[in-house]
Amino acid sequence: MEEVMIRREDPRQPGVRALIAASDAYMQALYPAASNHLVDVDVLASLDTVFLVARRNQSVLGTIAFRVIEPGHAEIKRLFVSAKARGCGLGRQLVVALENAARCQGITRLSLETGIRQPEAIGLYRSAGYRECQPFGEYKPDPLSLFMSKRID
Repeated sequence: MEEVMIRREDPRQPGVRALIAASDAYMQALYPAASNHLVDVDVLASLDTVFLVARRNQSVLGTIAFRVIEPGHAEIKRLFVSAKARGCGLGRQLVVALENAARCQGITRLSLETGIRQPEAIGLYRSAGYRECQPFGEYKPDPLSLFMSKRID
């Protein structure tokens, strides 16, 4: 079986856009609009963002990104694994790849917002060393949100 490759890519590609659309639909089914903190492909393609794509045989399997909030601090966005690739540890591989990319850019702290109705994501983040924290950046407290952070230096 072909190895999964994770690398920085443009989120505006058709196959990547399709996976982002699937992620949007999934999140919209779980949470009301006010509790969805999705960023679009133009934001993901901006200079302050690193966007990674996992592929096998050119097929898009997963995505993850970080956006710089302030010097040394970035927010994880858009971790999503296609249904056909779940259960194989790809989410963890994406988190590790993103942490490595963040370190290379001088990021020493990664934070994230995830929803309370996503136990698999919460479990992944906790097992990767992320701990609950207060809302950061422009976030406000939300009963459907869980905020987490990790030092990566």
